[in-house]
Amino acid sequence: MLKSLLDNDLYKFTMQNAVIKHFPKAKVRFSFINRGKTAFPEGFGETLRAEIHKMEQLSLTLDEKKFLAETCNFLDPTYIDFLAGYKYNASEVGVIQKNGDLQISIEGYWYRTILWEVPLMALISELYFKMTGQETYDEEKIKDIARKKAAGYKILGIKFADFGTRRRYSAQNHDRVVKELKSYGSKAFTGTSNVHFAHKYKTTPIGTHAHEWFMFHAAKYGFKMANQISLENWIDTYRGDLGIALSDTFTTEVFFKTFDKKFAKLFDGIRHDSGDAVEFADKTIKHYKKLGIDPLAKTIVFSDGLNPKEVERITKACRGKIGISFGIGTNFTNDVGVKALNMVIKITQAKPENQNWIDTVKLSDNVGKHTGDEKAILLCKSVLEIND
Repeated sequence: MLKSLLDNDLYKFTMQNAVIKHFPKAKVRFSFINRGKTAFPEGFGETLRAEIHKMEQLSLTLDEKKFLAETCNFLDPTYIDFLAGYKYNASEVGVIQKNGDLQISIEGYWYRTILWEVPLMALISELYFKMTGQETYDEEKIKDIARKKAAGYKILGIKFADFGTRRRYSAQNHDRVVKELKSYGSKAFTGTSNVHFAHKYKTTPIGTHAHEWFMFHAAKYGFKMANQISLENWIDTYRGDLGIALSDTFTTEVFFKTFDKKFAKLFDGIRHDSGDAVEFADKTIKHYKKLGIDPLAKTIVFSDGLNPKEVERITKACRGKIGISFGIGTNFTNDVGVKALNMVIKITQAKPENQNWIDTVKLSDNVGKHTGDEKAILLCKSVLEIND
């Protein structure tokens, strides 16, 4: 099902590069979290294991390597050479199915296991719909839906990108949608988080970092220092490139306490991934103004549960106040007439060099998205003085 090593989101590669530089001996554990309580069909785990083993055959092609070197000049040639020799190792992934319950764990060196999350979720989603045989719209209707969305966003006068790898209906549908978005979105379509399709359709791969970057730093340096050192290490790695910071690993309120004038000037903007988008925008605008920074010189990248109606609401509330852009995921790649899976794969434990295993925590602006051991969550809330 997966035909390219680059069939993954850009932020996994950019984080992998940073991990190699800063934490080459760190180990981590990831777990599959079935938020929607989906019951998986009989034999699903076995079929998934077979697909995971097939991923060991993937490797970077010469043409893909050339694309990375030319398009992602923020990645060092040494890292691209490393990626050219990288191979997935199926032994890093454990899959257990008990009746309809699916348990997945990933363990190993962080610099290696970091690439599993996104393609594994894409596999889970595609296999689920393939094995359950749910009825979908026909191909022309799916294309027409994508065309209308692209044209609508173009008329709205916004910038938008595809962020839909993880919960896509299928790789084939993802391909189909990106093609239509580029054709009908014109200059409003800024690219895709999926590096393979960015390569195939000659568009821009988009992404910076994810929650796991901050979650690991909390395990290594403590909750109070996590945001600051995460941002410092990112700046040290990319020297001004990839300047969109993720704000909600330990709530945006806590993030803004660290996001002082230095960081606010060095980063191009902030990504919104939980909580009400308009409320977040208002807080962000006030924060920039408090620091004496013109919000119109900065950008919010909205990426949480977006659809045309929500994008229009956000645009009307923010236009003329702050720069905006949209990373739209499942509503692009799984709008085919079925209910998308509600699932994530999150880092659950980290073992920094010369340290023991430590539970990791994420406290987003949406309580329902909190992840981590209950005791660790309570400790994090206590240390950071979070009340929700």
